[in-house]
Amino acid sequence: MKYLIAGLGNVGAKYDNTRHNIGFDVLDALAGASNSSFSPDRHADVCSVKHKGRTLILIKPTTFMNLSGKAVSYWMQKEKIPLERLLVITDDLALPTGKLRLRGKGSDGGHNGLKHIQETLGTNKWARLRFGVGNEFAKGQQIDYVLGTWDADQEKVVAEKIKLAEEMILGFATIGLQRTMSEFNNK
Repeated sequence: MKYLIAGLGNVGAKYDNTRHNIGFDVLDALAGASNSSFSPDRHADVCSVKHKGRTLILIKPTTFMNLSGKAVSYWMQKEKIPLERLLVITDDLALPTGKLRLRGKGSDGGHNGLKHIQETLGTNKWARLRFGVGNEFAKGQQIDYVLGTWDADQEKVVAEKIKLAEEMILGFATIGLQRTMSEFNNK
């Protein structure tokens, strides 16, 4: 059984370790823990991970963030993955730093990557794992904040929560969305 796991972020070294790239960071950690690596392919860097009889196709879209739906749609079709086996990992300003929230559907919350995926798929009924990045920025400084790097205290929290996000992704693929939400959303 195949699953598509899409981590959202921006391509390029200048975006490494920024809050907006947490989706990439989570997938990098999951691939590394599985001794797998990403290779460039159409619309995304792609990696395949096996876990308990499941195949997880990990993608890091190489489109701009606001065109993420193009990569998600392409890989769903290419790998013949249904909507209920799609999980998108993204940053979320509405959650405190390190807070993780898994949902089976929802709004884009003003996130351009989620908005484009929703527009491209024509629905908001797909799983998303929101990774809190906090909102400690002055009015009008949102873009600088999400494109900024973690401070030392945040880095410790984020490293710990990336491990939890990995567990949640594997749970999504093995025990399903509802059980994973019940087990992990309050950790």
